[in-house]
Amino acid sequence: MDIKELYAIYKEHPVVTTDSRDVPQGSIFFALKGESFDGNKYAVQALEKGASYAVIDDAEVFNSAEMDETIGEKSLILVDNVLQTFKDLAREHRRQFDIPVIGITGTNGKTTTKELLSAVLSEKYNVMFTQGNFNNDVGVPKTLFRLTPEHEIAVVEMGASHPGDIKTLVETAEPTCGLITNVGRAHLQGFGSFEGVKKTKGELYDSLAPNPSPTRRGEWNDSPFVFLNTKDADLCEMAEQRGVKTEAYVDGRVLKCDPYLSVELEDGTVIHTKLIGSYNVVNVLAALTVGRHFGVSDEQIVHALENYKPSNNRSQLTVTEKNRLVVDAYNANPTSMAAAIDNFRLIETDLKKMAILGDMKELGEVSEKEHQTIVAKLDEAAFDEVWLVGEMFEKTAPGYRCFANVDEVKAAIAATPIANRFILIKGSNSTKLFQLPELL
Repeated sequence: MDIKELYAIYKEHPVVTTDSRDVPQGSIFFALKGESFDGNKYAVQALEKGASYAVIDDAEVFNSAEMDETIGEKSLILVDNVLQTFKDLAREHRRQFDIPVIGITGTNGKTTTKELLSAVLSEKYNVMFTQGNFNNDVGVPKTLFRLTPEHEIAVVEMGASHPGDIKTLVETAEPTCGLITNVGRAHLQGFGSFEGVKKTKGELYDSLAPNPSPTRRGEWNDSPFVFLNTKDADLCEMAEQRGVKTEAYVDGRVLKCDPYLSVELEDGTVIHTKLIGSYNVVNVLAALTVGRHFGVSDEQIVHALENYKPSNNRSQLTVTEKNRLVVDAYNANPTSMAAAIDNFRLIETDLKKMAILGDMKELGEVSEKEHQTIVAKLDEAAFDEVWLVGEMFEKTAPGYRCFANVDEVKAAIAATPIANRFILIKGSNSTKLFQLPELL
């Protein structure tokens, strides 16, 4: 079955699922596989629960199911590779819409930037944008399937941890324009080096170089371009190497962080955000630039940026009965960790400052060196108290109070409650420091 035939089926059954535990009536079940699961084993179950079709790539399951009379009128569709078919179908769906599709990637800030862009554009347009962290080779197709004729613009976040990841995602989403927030030292175990990071993130620029695909016709596909932070030397070099058309970010500066970020533009306009961290200035300027490009008024842009509230443990300021917390516990890498420490150091407060930091994961052979660099930065910052969590910090920070895991930290807080502190909480998601705010 070719993809157009499958898309004809999809139009009759426009709901897809990859979870056999959640099967809407009349949906199409895609039997994806992972390291610890095989959706093919649950295809028949999905049909029995109400799916109209199940797409599988296991011939044995297909052959045995054909003999199963309990399936009745339900249908199994055998393909070579379910994941590839899932992505191909999502791309076919995306091609039905001649609208701007903005692709976003980067080492740090891509989710915040996606949220800010979407908030700004929503002032004028019906925007379809990535929900949560659906930014991988399963999440991006799921995002694209949410497109409807009512949508006027789409914002698609793309994540990567290995070479070629972005190339795969742009081939599915086919963005008409895009931006890279930055390139930094993250997922080095997967990328191999910083140059590997740049090459992979640059695959978004590759897709927007001036060589339009004949399959991508329409008003918004004729002149691909990228929004560019011209103050970032790496991004400028990457864009120049690929010959992409660029639109520079609007210029602006950090006015203050007390602790919320205020940004002043060249014309004197001041935007008072609810974001923590001076490093978010480039994300604000990106959203402002994109908004202006698509005709959103400055008044609408300022309204959106000033009313956006971060969530999901990303640069959140939380005031509890006991303490003030800066919670940035969704992820951590050397670039974002250093920025968080620098910003926390500059915030003025009458409270004692405390940092609870967790290991940075997926750094490969440079992990010890990068953790040592962060420890040196902590030495320089001289916070009143520092707790470090994880095996690598235990190895590289003998002068600090270290914990093997978050459970040990929770036990320490229970034994000696912490109060009247201004606390930075940051670490890779797997360190589970997001469990701490409710205890503080």
